[in-house]
Amino acid sequence: MKKGFDNEKYCSIQSAHISERIAQFDGKLYLELGGKLFDDHHACRVLPGFEPDSKLRMLSKLADRLEIVIVISAEDIERNKVRADLGITYDEDVLRLRSEFQERGFFVGSVVITHFNGQPSAVSYRQRLENMGVKTYLHYLIDEYPHNVQLIASDEGFGKNDYVLTERPLVVVTAPGPGSGKMAVCLSQLYNEQKRGIRAGYAKFETFPVWNLPLKHPVNIAYEAATADLNDVNMIDPFHYDAYGKVAINYNRDIEIFPVLNVLFEQIYGENPYKSPTDMGVNMIGFCISDDEVCCQAARQEIIRRYYEATNKAADGASNQEEISKIKLLFSQANISLDTRRVVGAAKARSKACGHSCAAIELADGTIITSQSGLLMGCSAALLLNATKYLAGIDHDVKLIPQSMIEPIQKTKITYLGGKNPRLHTDEVLVALSVLSDTDEHCSRALQQLPNLRGCQVHTTVMLSDIDRKIFKKLGVGLSCEPVKKR
Repeated sequence: MKKGFDNEKYCSIQSAHISERIAQFDGKLYLELGGKLFDDHHACRVLPGFEPDSKLRMLSKLADRLEIVIVISAEDIERNKVRADLGITYDEDVLRLRSEFQERGFFVGSVVITHFNGQPSAVSYRQRLENMGVKTYLHYLIDEYPHNVQLIASDEGFGKNDYVLTERPLVVVTAPGPGSGKMAVCLSQLYNEQKRGIRAGYAKFETFPVWNLPLKHPVNIAYEAATADLNDVNMIDPFHYDAYGKVAINYNRDIEIFPVLNVLFEQIYGENPYKSPTDMGVNMIGFCISDDEVCCQAARQEIIRRYYEATNKAADGASNQEEISKIKLLFSQANISLDTRRVVGAAKARSKACGHSCAAIELADGTIITSQSGLLMGCSAALLLNATKYLAGIDHDVKLIPQSMIEPIQKTKITYLGGKNPRLHTDEVLVALSVLSDTDEHCSRALQQLPNLRGCQVHTTVMLSDIDRKIFKKLGVGLSCEPVKKR
């Protein structure tokens, strides 16, 4: 798809800006990371050209000066909190994150267990980490946090926490998800570093909302749609405007907590080095948009896609009507409707004509390809074949996978694996294409087109299985589904 974001520029100027921020303090900066450090698919969708591992690539320029501290809440360990996107518990995700970072050449210094109050599962988890050779620290619950500033910034508050030993000038503090206590860990470290004569700094690295884009820019509205379940609201930063007379965009939680942070910084430093919550950020992503209209169009698609995602959750039994209503209200701000997403109308029209489940994809050149479910495969699997044939210049009537190959797969699914749906899924179609590609030039050419699906938009008239959803996600396709379950 056409790019609207300069990824190389981003990696360059973002790493340089973080280096500048380190130099503002005593060569020690705690960088709270909001959002995902890798696999940031939301950013990829609204900023075409942004790569899923862009932040890691950027930080790799600072790798010899950087260490990572991973934070997890004892309360999340106790209740086995699960990451919805991955389906794994937070405690397992800490180990996954540590392994991923290390494989990419980053130094993971330690794990901090926050909100600790003697929870048995947290004690067991700490022992497990230490048995693995992972340095682990405890940070405790503090009464009336974050509002009792006098207690927090004292030896009975932050002073009770374990001092996290760090070796490098840049400490990136990350976590499996929100509410883990990343900011509190950073502030606790500032307090304890100050007691040791080190004036360490704090900064926040959060991609969205983009502070130097307008409040109602589609990219910022798309962030509100993505966080509708958290009830985040984008706002003009009043502290920034009062200090500089300039408009900057932040969100409600950072703006609401800033007066408390202001007093905490004064307690720790004697003064606050920042005049606004926007000042605390180091995000340079807004300076790297190379084609604003491309990003606006992509963001509008994302808002609609998020609406369908919310309605799908409701169809699965979630009580999220407020989330759905909020996203629908964002449609007017972004000046869009469901018809703005062309694949929606195309999939519905074909389904109405044929009476089957259907799918549609919009390719980079604006061409829309459709498909329908049949006896041999589902609409999403058929769509992959139709789209790759079109891109490879293969006649639509050519059968890439012979029925003689599909039927044995169906028999295995039903007879031996106890399945109820004989139709091939997207992963099964791709495996079949791969097997045939050694001897069939058409199959080989079709497979080679898969990278050209990245950034394309797909809509289906039924909710897809987890398998099909994951395949489209891996292909970098923006997927939406009608909130209708397969019969």
